Amino acid sequence: MPPILRTKKALTGLAKGDTLAVVSTDPGSLKDMQAFCKQTGNELVASSANQGEFEFLIRKN
Repeated sequence: MPPILRTKKALTGLAKGDTLAVVSTDPGSLKDMQAFCKQTGNELVASSANQGEFEFLIRKN
């Protein structure tokens, strides 16, 4: 399952203000997560890339 779909599914189970940590190996996830958060109104608190792994911290709004 693509990272965006897993993220969307995981966020549905969280309360407003909760944070979700996401780790992906998909290089396209960097742009995808930024666009996803902008489109859904969730906050991309942090993102980083390290040796082929992309980490995101998303706060549900």
